[in-house]
Amino acid sequence: MSFLTRRPVTSLVALVVIAGGASLYHPAVRNYAFETQHVQDFFATPAAATAAPPAPQAMPVPVAKVDKRTLPVYFDYPARTEAIQSVSLQAKVTGYLKEQKVADGADVKAGDVLYTIDDRDAQTALDTARAQLDRDTAQVDYLRSNLDRGQELSQKGFLAKDTYDQRTSSLRQAEAAIGISRAAVQAAELDIERSTIRAPFAGRVGRSSASVGTLVTSGQTVLNTLVELDPIYVTFNPSEKELAGIKAALQKGEVTADITLPGATGDNAQGGGKHYTGKLTFIDNRLDQSTGTVAARATIANAAFDLLPGQYVHLRLSVGSEPDVLMAPQVALGSSQLGKFVYVVGKDSKVEQRMVQIGRTDGPDVAILSGLTESDLVISGNLQKIWPGVPVQPLPDKVAMQ
Repeated sequence: MSFLTRRPVTSLVALVVIAGGASLYHPAVRNYAFETQHVQDFFATPAAATAAPPAPQAMPVPVAKVDKRTLPVYFDYPARTEAIQSVSLQAKVTGYLKEQKVADGADVKAGDVLYTIDDRDAQTALDTARAQLDRDTAQVDYLRSNLDRGQELSQKGFLAKDTYDQRTSSLRQAEAAIGISRAAVQAAELDIERSTIRAPFAGRVGRSSASVGTLVTSGQTVLNTLVELDPIYVTFNPSEKELAGIKAALQKGEVTADITLPGATGDNAQGGGKHYTGKLTFIDNRLDQSTGTVAARATIANAAFDLLPGQYVHLRLSVGSEPDVLMAPQVALGSSQLGKFVYVVGKDSKVEQRMVQIGRTDGPDVAILSGLTESDLVISGNLQKIWPGVPVQPLPDKVAMQ
């Protein structure tokens, strides 16, 4: 009986094993098991994904210290050069133009001969006037002697009073004629002198208006122009608001003017180019109501004759100074809808954004009215690659970043 009892159990186990094995090879059962394992594999989190991301690498950036310094106060103006003296060279005698002594556009000194006019007519007039003077002098000598004789005869009663008066009148008329003859001699001598046209002051002549051989007429023919170039005026127009500051500076002493030619490379604010220094010398006595400005001018040394009348220049007028102004590089400025800002190196060498108010510029720097302190390090480069909170590695200013 025991044998018969265990046998059914063995058979039952075999059936279960067979049934289980059959189920593993059934298509429906096999697909369900594969898909279940695939979903479990998809949602499984790798061990590497659960680790913390690496810290971002610090961006190297050039920085500049906020500079506290005394800032010069100045006004900038568009200006124009103007000759202090400019004359038209005209003939004062009539005659043929004999010679042009200097070339067109030449630089001349005071007293240099510029033109000569044929003076033969003037020389003939001088000779005539001198001969007339000699004749009148001889006449005066005779009449004076005749009057002396008449005076003696008149005193003795041998000469009528009327005859004596006639002799006196004749002498006076002859003496007057001598004066006229002397004036004629001086006029002829002056015409000879005026036949040589000299430079009244140092400067530069322009283009000649008359060729050699031209018949020039006294007081009508213009031969050339001469302008003084050293020194030279620079005229500009400060506004009514700026006038008070300029006058206050004048009360303290001379006001310096810095002139720059436009068009060359250099400081864009000043137009670049060569600089000239002078001083403010004139402010007009009334304001132009239509523009709200007043005419003013500075006097500038121009020994090399680089500046010519009529040129447009940039004028910077220094009127004082402002102490303890915080300055930062202009290249560090950024703009947003809230206004101007700069990036600074903050705590733990991370970027901080500071909203700032700016003032006047001085070369490459700009005045910071608020938003920065003297201890701040301003980031002046790689601004497109950083933002608030990014770690940075400060480098000295002016280091080129690749």
